[in-house]
Amino acid sequence: MRKPSLIVASCAVFFAFSAFPALAADVPVIVKIPRLTVEASEKMARAALDACRKEGIQIGVTVVDRSGDPMAVLRDTLAPRITLEISKQKANTAVNFNAATSSMENRFTQPFSVGKVEGLVFSAGGLPIEAAGNIIGAIGISGAATGAQDEACAKAGIQAIQFELESASL
Repeated sequence: MRKPSLIVASCAVFFAFSAFPALAADVPVIVKIPRLTVEASEKMARAALDACRKEGIQIGVTVVDRSGDPMAVLRDTLAPRITLEISKQKANTAVNFNAATSSMENRFTQPFSVGKVEGLVFSAGGLPIEAAGNIIGAIGISGAATGAQDEACAKAGIQAIQFELESASL
C-alpha cells in the first residue's frame, strides 16, 4: 500500500518542480530603468529656487536621481552653505522612502531608529519625483523658515516639469 502513495507523492513533487523552469523563463534578462535627465533636473532646481526667491527666501536645492546621486544642486546667493547638505539629505530621504519627508517628520523618533541613520533628514522639504508610476528621483529644499515653505518650493520645482512627467512613456 505504501508504494502507490510513494509513487503519487513522487509524481506530485516532480510536476511541482518542473513548473519552476517555466517561471524562470519569464524573468527578463535586461531591466529598463527610467532615469531623470540633467536638463529636467536643472529646470526643476531653478524653478524651486525662483519660487522661493519670489517669497524672499534664500534656499539650497538638490535634485537627485533614483539612486540618490545629485543631478542638480543650486544655492541662492545669501543662502547658508549648510542648506546644500540639508537639501541633499532631504532629497535622499524622499527618494529612499518614496514619500514626502513631511509625512515622516514624527515617524522615526526613537533612539537608534532609522531616523538616526547618517544622510537622512525627516523634516519637510523633500519630495519624490515620479513618472509613469516609477520613482525617478527626488527634490530637497532647505533654507526657509518653515518646512512647509521648503515643501512649497519643492512642489513648484516639480510643477515646472509636470507636463513632461505626465506624458512620459516608460
